[in-house]
Amino acid sequence: MEKISVLDRVLLMITGLLAAYQVAVGCNGLETLAITSYTIGFGVLLVAGLLIIILGFEVLDSPVVVIISTVIPLSLSLGLVSEHLIGFITPYVIFVIAGFLAIVVTRYLTPGKIATIVLAFVHGVAGMLIFLLPIILSIRGDTPGGFALVGVGGALIGVGGLLLAFLKAGQPILPQKVILSVLPGLLLLMTAAFVAGFALG
Repeated sequence: MEKISVLDRVLLMITGLLAAYQVAVGCNGLETLAITSYTIGFGVLLVAGLLIIILGFEVLDSPVVVIISTVIPLSLSLGLVSEHLIGFITPYVIFVIAGFLAIVVTRYLTPGKIATIVLAFVHGVAGMLIFLLPIILSIRGDTPGGFALVGVGGALIGVGGLLLAFLKAGQPILPQKVILSVLPGLLLLMTAAFVAGFALG
């Protein structure tokens, strides 16, 4: 496992500060489900960043990494649905719960190809929703143009989540060294895009 550098720690600290800001300030004035979903998503991101800062990249060896990397996109996508696709809240809540449970069950009971397929599907749906919905809403004029930055954050979280999830599942998309070298910067860019997008939207 690569040693975490001072630069990595600085990038992760800035990421944590942005996530904390979004939890404390950026979710004000929203409905309860949206606030709860965004708070969970950014809260998990904050805790994950702090754990990496304190314990180094070795923390990524924990079996809960796959689960954590799933909670963030599921929570953020649920927040978006509860805000902008009100008619789909119930079916999407069912998808979030079922998808999360499916990842947990397959991760521990049927590790291997089935677990990887389930993981990719759940991540893919949540990631595409976070990526496409803000951009579509911005293009249609339903939200200010800056809200499209949330979609940029969605693209980055999709990339980062899949890199981490497949690494932990034993089927890395890229070499471990490459993933760990880009991870802190990727997390910072992703969080900055989310915070800016929500502020401008």
